[in-house]
Amino acid sequence: MSSSFHILLLFCSILFLLSPSNANSKTLSSFKPKALVLPIIKDSNTSQYITYVNQRTPLVPVKYTLDLGGQFPWVDTDIGYVSSTYKPAHCGSAQCSIAPTVRCGDCSSTQSPGCNNKTCRVLPDNTIDLRIMNSGEVAIDILSIQSTDGSNPTKLVTFSNFVFGCGSSILQMLDNLANDVKGMVGLGRLRMGLPSQFSSAFNFPKKFAICLSPSTTSNGVVFFGNSPYVFHPGNIDISQKLTYTPLLRNLFITASFPFSKLFPSSEYFIGVKSIKINGNIVPLNTSLLKIDNKGIGGTKISTVNPYTVLEPSIYKSFIEVFAKQLGKDFTKVAPIAPFGLCYNSKSLGTGTGIGMGCVPPIDLVLQNEDVVWRILGENSMVKVSNEVVCLGFVVATAREESGPRMTSIIIGGHQLEDNLLQFDLDSNRLGFSSSLLLKQTTCSNFNFTSN
Repeated sequence: MSSSFHILLLFCSILFLLSPSNANSKTLSSFKPKALVLPIIKDSNTSQYITYVNQRTPLVPVKYTLDLGGQFPWVDTDIGYVSSTYKPAHCGSAQCSIAPTVRCGDCSSTQSPGCNNKTCRVLPDNTIDLRIMNSGEVAIDILSIQSTDGSNPTKLVTFSNFVFGCGSSILQMLDNLANDVKGMVGLGRLRMGLPSQFSSAFNFPKKFAICLSPSTTSNGVVFFGNSPYVFHPGNIDISQKLTYTPLLRNLFITASFPFSKLFPSSEYFIGVKSIKINGNIVPLNTSLLKIDNKGIGGTKISTVNPYTVLEPSIYKSFIEVFAKQLGKDFTKVAPIAPFGLCYNSKSLGTGTGIGMGCVPPIDLVLQNEDVVWRILGENSMVKVSNEVVCLGFVVATAREESGPRMTSIIIGGHQLEDNLLQFDLDSNRLGFSSSLLLKQTTCSNFNFTSN
């Protein structure tokens, strides 16, 4: 049976759980959830993190690419958007007040979803492909989502005022997104970001947690609202095992076009003070680790970058120290793009990840020497073939440097997998678990099957 068929079966089962016809998960408008949950799966072709959200009337599953720092959710409404509950957000409305609007405008084409007069306009952008941004109207529609007690999914709830931006097929807004994706789910700091919308609608804390699975057939998870975050085996509540560091603000957007600096950044930055490999300091210009008054520098967390991106001078020192700490007994091979340091996998042994004991640990030292995000082999090395494994960190290239702001360290998806990250926007702090494998569980071990 093909892997694609397995994936289809997996998503069909998820959609059954989310279906309003499921007798065990009735939608109750009076029910006030303490938390919500969505499944996340890694796309095998693009390595993007994908979720399905039930929207519109009648409800249909809409496939989105997850954008951790995205300003707001947006969807291409040009083709096939049919909903009897779609409403444009007219200028001066409450919905427009939470949007990073650029203007109030009319539409010269036939009135339809995404094209209405006297609506507020936003700038949906495809952060996978930095070339693509357009002006689209702010819109409102129905969304249905699973609530959770932290251990299992519970009742379905309906959010009747889901606010999103409209993208346009004319401008190829979906270029380089995963197959059949219709938009991007922005989890950023702004009031139109999904965490703030859910917090306001259901009156729970402005808090969410992501746990990305490296598997393309097993779900990771994103929680919105209160903990616990319980994983099997052993019913481990990962919220009790987190280390905390402050979330920092950047006044400039770093993952979009220059004119997006009209609004404060919706992205998530942390304060890395130094990097150690096997306990040895990576020599670097520490001023690069700070965000300057033009928004340049610092460290952010991203789900649209598949691997951690390092500023060129940091990258050079990083791979030199890593290679030295790994030692000369391991066989280097020609690098395979986008990686710059690769080894013969047999020389590293038959184990992978944490089982690969020879791989030196990488420590991101945060506000002090006692607060460390440790990256072990499972998150530092990438298997690119049966014979080759590579260090899964890449140098900043034209893609990053062509953006409006240069960030010194962008912690990417591979380094986030099987780590639970809690973003507490009320307390302005990040909770992180480091690898769940050390706790004998993984991000795919949340129980998506209702009791």
